[in-house]
Amino acid sequence: MRSGAGDPRRLTAPFLLAQLKAPYGMSRLRPRFWETVPLKNMTSDEWEALCDGCGKCCLNKIEYEDTGEVEFTRVACRLLDGETCRCTQYPIRKQFVPDCVQLTPSTLPKIAYWMPRTCAYRLLHEGKPLPDWHPLVTGDPESVHTAGASVRGWTVPEFEVPEDEWDNYIIDETP
Repeated sequence: MRSGAGDPRRLTAPFLLAQLKAPYGMSRLRPRFWETVPLKNMTSDEWEALCDGCGKCCLNKIEYEDTGEVEFTRVACRLLDGETCRCTQYPIRKQFVPDCVQLTPSTLPKIAYWMPRTCAYRLLHEGKPLPDWHPLVTGDPESVHTAGASVRGWTVPEFEVPEDEWDNYIIDETP
């Protein structure tokens, strides 16, 4: 734990890793919708397609209540497949992880601060563009992995690490 930090509140946030078909169901999406359609006006297919499949949102985080600082860990939700970076039980995930957050346009403003800095939902909420490697930009769902922007291959399942040891797995969440 960092010096001066208070007791951390542990956060788990596996969500929005839908099992989408083709390059993010592109046939059902308006062209470059993310550049013109406000988040609150997107269709459910468009909303789900914003997820780049990086898996970072499924990393357990530590939030220090006294500072509001959020640190990411390599410790992943037990439902995350560390190779595909997808939730293994996405449609029914809340049955297994009751505190899994369901991100919506109304919940986003409250939790954007602890979403990954490269998250499309956070970026668009902050008025920023999607990164060049985002699958919606490239048309390739593997581009997030090719760019090294995902957690593929380097997470540790939460059932292997006691919660009081998560501090040993803190990572630098790169921009």
